Amino acid sequence: MTERIQKKRIFLSPPHLSGEEIHFVREAFESNYIAPVGPQVDAFEQEFAEKVGIPHTVALVSGTAAMHLAMRILGVGPGDEVIASTLTFIGSVTPAIYQGATPVFIDADRTTWNIDPELLAAELSVSEQRGKLPKVVIPTDLYGQCVDLDRIREVCVPYGIPVVADAAEALGATYKGRQVGIGAQAAIFSFNGNKIITSSGGGMLASADRDLIEQARFLSQQARDPAPHYEHSQLGYNYRMSNIVAAVGRGQLRVLDQRVQRRRAIFDYYQLRLGDLTGIQFMPEAPYGQCSRWLTVILINPAQCGTDREKIRLALENEDIEARPVWKPMHLQPLFRIKDATGKESKDSDIVGSANSEQVSARIIGGEVAENLFAHGLCLPSGTAMSEADLDRITNIIKVQF
Repeated sequence: MTERIQKKRIFLSPPHLSGEEIHFVREAFESNYIAPVGPQVDAFEQEFAEKVGIPHTVALVSGTAAMHLAMRILGVGPGDEVIASTLTFIGSVTPAIYQGATPVFIDADRTTWNIDPELLAAELSVSEQRGKLPKVVIPTDLYGQCVDLDRIREVCVPYGIPVVADAAEALGATYKGRQVGIGAQAAIFSFNGNKIITSSGGGMLASADRDLIEQARFLSQQARDPAPHYEHSQLGYNYRMSNIVAAVGRGQLRVLDQRVQRRRAIFDYYQLRLGDLTGIQFMPEAPYGQCSRWLTVILINPAQCGTDREKIRLALENEDIEARPVWKPMHLQPLFRIKDATGKESKDSDIVGSANSEQVSARIIGGEVAENLFAHGLCLPSGTAMSEADLDRITNIIKVQF
């Protein structure tokens, strides 16, 4: 009996070290700075600010922590509403919930897959009429594609609503020739293990507003007042990045441009090998910018090709290849008890609510586009260390399904 040859597992988006990291980690060890804060953290913040073109930054334990500090500093609290993309990772919206706010989810725009600016404009008009404007708007740069930030700001600024860009998935992308996040009140970045560059974990809060960043820095270190003893007059958090993590981040930052080039090349290779298959579409690139292609994402139309997203995902998994559906929209998550634009609660929410006492009330504007993308979208392995042989292995399996 012939034994099955064990092939290496191909992960969706694993870390890819450059070799530069060990130099800075060694510096951290030799200096004996291994606790939170230290010279590596200071250097990482400065180098990151220079790279993205946003002057003030604070390095934190995660992108979610960065978002939480932004919500806290911008005054989000109980009774407030916060608008966010429905097609996003949950870490984009949970910090607003930590602060007691109610999320309002906006559907995706079919041409970019990001938050629909026109639905946002319509919702703000309705909100003004009922006398309750949202406290903050949080658009997500999905899978490395920038939102139309100028249009979103054009909609929000007349109402005095700050925009906090969730750029966790889009470091290295550009919008109208400028780096992602520039123009927002604050921008959130992530260095989680699956991102284009990783520090093993960690995040960054960036802003042109020096006071906002200094307040975030203060709160991230348990809000310790200046005193020889431990004095605290405000509620703070243990959110500061460690010197070791920052050292890894510095090494990764030096290869960001190469990593983005490679991600885009991987997308191009998939498109070359699979683009002529009937029933497959690739995530479009918005005409106003350059997507980092953090993940290559395809749509599979069962009516045209005789297979579906899940069959292809399972075929890949059977060959030890990780692929995942696109983000499940927030308004479909069991955590939320959803109401539509009229305030009517959905039947599905009633069903889920009977088994989940921790549900959070939320509203959805639209939702059909995001639901369709979730039903048919598949994220393909996009790690920058993949070889052409790895890509051929993946695409050959997909082709067999058609």
